[in-house]
Amino acid sequence: MKLKAMYSFLNADLQLVEKELEAATQSDYSLLSSAALHLLQAGGKRIRPVFVLLSGKFGEYDIQRIKHVAVALELIHMASLVHDDVIDDAEMRRGRETIKAKWDNRFAMYTGDYIFARSLEWMTRLNNPLAHRILARTIVEVCRGEIEQIKDKYRFDQTLRCYLRRIKRKTALLIAVSCQLGAIAANAPKEVADRLYLFGYYVGMSFQITDDILDFIGTQEQLGKPAGSDLLQGNVTLPVLFAMENVHAKEKIVRVHPHTSADEMNEIITLIKQTGAIEQSYAMSDRYLQKAFAVLETLPKNKARSALYEVAKYIGKRKF
Repeated sequence: MKLKAMYSFLNADLQLVEKELEAATQSDYSLLSSAALHLLQAGGKRIRPVFVLLSGKFGEYDIQRIKHVAVALELIHMASLVHDDVIDDAEMRRGRETIKAKWDNRFAMYTGDYIFARSLEWMTRLNNPLAHRILARTIVEVCRGEIEQIKDKYRFDQTLRCYLRRIKRKTALLIAVSCQLGAIAANAPKEVADRLYLFGYYVGMSFQITDDILDFIGTQEQLGKPAGSDLLQGNVTLPVLFAMENVHAKEKIVRVHPHTSADEMNEIITLIKQTGAIEQSYAMSDRYLQKAFAVLETLPKNKARSALYEVAKYIGKRKF
């Protein structure tokens, strides 16, 4: 089943969210609007808005309230992508030029900052101080994750704990908060919102681990960038950590630098696959996914719960 078919009953509401996103990225400064629209038109799965809306189904669902949360969370995600592309010196994303490539680093950073600010502004349309505090705290943590990614570049002696903490801040937290705030916006019981947060956290961890695996097993056509790009940019991900348990593989991996040749990278990718690191990483991703499913079982049965299960299974086990 295709991803969008799993939540097709949300199509009209998601179209409304898309229109709101277009409005939210507009600016009196035309170049800033163009850059934000360029990013928006690159597409994406809109996973965070989907989680917001599905979680809202556990309370008093009102799309006119919940749409503000969906837009705010997607804007944070968009802003973090702009900043990531600057940090990673990335030229392409989803088969399109990045903002930093199309314009420059300085303009990309201001664009990311602008989108972050718009997310906070959009959330104020929901009259709920708790939601505002959660969103502000989330932005702080996402920024800390970005800083940690910079600090950890080419740091091959980092621990598994460092990696897990980093992906929590960069990815899992935003999905967790999408679920939590969707429930809060719908006035769902606190215990339901708390469980949805936990569900989102586990799904987010699985999602990022799977993403890190795909960077090694995908083709350039599938990824929109060369395989192994994360490692070449100095991002030490779970498959790399597991592969470095092999002494021979570690000797090769720790020599990676920004100008490592394509042939050398292909050799290292093959070596990583031979160590069993991909299988180990999939196993850890699946453990997080099973925890997410266990949390779902404690939530009220409804159409949204079934959709959350299918979406979580899809993104945790996706191939591309």
